[in-house]
Amino acid sequence: MSERTGTRGGLAADPGGGFWDALDAPERAALRNAGRTRSYQPRAPLCYQGDDSDHIIVIESGWAKVTCAGEDGRAVVLAVRGPGDLVCESAVLGRRERSATVQALDHVRALIVPATRFTAFLDAHPRAWRLVSGTFVRRLDDADRRLRAHVSAQGARRLAILLADLADLSARHAPPVGGGPIAIAPPLSQEELGSWMDASRETVARALSALRREGLVSTGWRRVTVEDPAGLRAFADSSEE
Repeated sequence: MSERTGTRGGLAADPGGGFWDALDAPERAALRNAGRTRSYQPRAPLCYQGDDSDHIIVIESGWAKVTCAGEDGRAVVLAVRGPGDLVCESAVLGRRERSATVQALDHVRALIVPATRFTAFLDAHPRAWRLVSGTFVRRLDDADRRLRAHVSAQGARRLAILLADLADLSARHAPPVGGGPIAIAPPLSQEELGSWMDASRETVARALSALRREGLVSTGWRRVTVEDPAGLRAFADSSEE
């Protein structure tokens, strides 16, 4: 997580940044003092759907996926979280069981803060309450936008929308040089991409093939690089499949 020391004056101080980056230096120090660090291996759960809510997590490094199991037991990818993101917080603040599982995609280092200490931190730092509320609002907006894209797009265009959003997210953590290629940071498999966009692995494979033919992406094992970010966004925003 970044240790920048500049004071943030409001919710718009770090547009699109994680919860940690929006805190100022004294707030970060207080939150660190309230918790402890822990490391997670790839595929290890950070929290389980249905568990009691006894702590929150701030990801320091690495990436995790948020999944929810349906009635058929199949886990559906809902989101990814990365450095600076607050996770497992909604259940703590709502005093209910966790509604989703958060699982490490790669090596994750995180700050674990017990629920009582986190609420005490928020009470002592009122601005942090507003930052948490802002996190909720952004995530609801993202979910609504992706739902509308899901309804309006199919195949390669639906995948392009998802990859363009992931490219924007990845570029915030590792800006490309001179507007060049962007490596998608979360190491998602084709199956995980398919789960997120409600499509089969075969559909994702065909969509990736189409995007490669257009020169928009290149791929490897659990790796997608957006070779032409502007072109991919234009393709995602187009009305044609």
